[in-house]
Amino acid sequence: MSETHQAVFLFDVDDTLLDNDRMKSDLGDYVAARFGDAARAELWTLYEQQRDKHGYADFLGTLERFRLAHIEDMRVLELANWVIDYPFVERLFPDALAAVRYVSAWGLPVILTDGDGVYQPHKLERAGLIAAFGGRVLNYVHKEKELDAVTRAFPAAHYVLIDDKLSVLDAVKQAWGDSVTTVFPRQGHYAKDPEKLKGLPPADIEIARIADLMTHDFGPICRLNEETDP
Repeated sequence: MSETHQAVFLFDVDDTLLDNDRMKSDLGDYVAARFGDAARAELWTLYEQQRDKHGYADFLGTLERFRLAHIEDMRVLELANWVIDYPFVERLFPDALAAVRYVSAWGLPVILTDGDGVYQPHKLERAGLIAAFGGRVLNYVHKEKELDAVTRAFPAAHYVLIDDKLSVLDAVKQAWGDSVTTVFPRQGHYAKDPEKLKGLPPADIEIARIADLMTHDFGPICRLNEETDP
């Protein structure tokens, strides 16, 4: 991994390559069907508490707390199995993998995601993303705070970051400046929430969906860095 690449394309996962909002909706519907509407609200309250505590979507912790709250209901065991067996590959956005293959003409595609060390890798495996990226996966709690680790793992003359969170794009842009091109796919609830977008500068590139990445020519970025390399 010490080889310096001309360009590295860093892909977020949830609501960038994979429709995580749809998965959460399916999960909520399952819980409501099995345990009632009040249980759905309870689950998401626990989810938000766990996310505030750890700084990432702690599904395993959420499920454990939900289990303990319903320890006498034997059906609660089915909930964990439902999550583990969920068909994540069916939640990839249309042409998401085609977009990954497309940018590989200019640089190395790498997953840069946030999450825990068990559920998140499992999700990536079930979605076929680990194989699609040749095992090139970086998984942190707060990826925007681990940029030195990113550059050590995949040194590059230029980076392209594709992420549905404008706040993450802005933080990385402030840290890396002209050495990164930020791409903002307007997918998922974060990308469409005015409160989440308020006060943030636009990304370098904005697209409606991940497939639209294939409408952009990244050659000028690579050629520019070739010219400025010593």
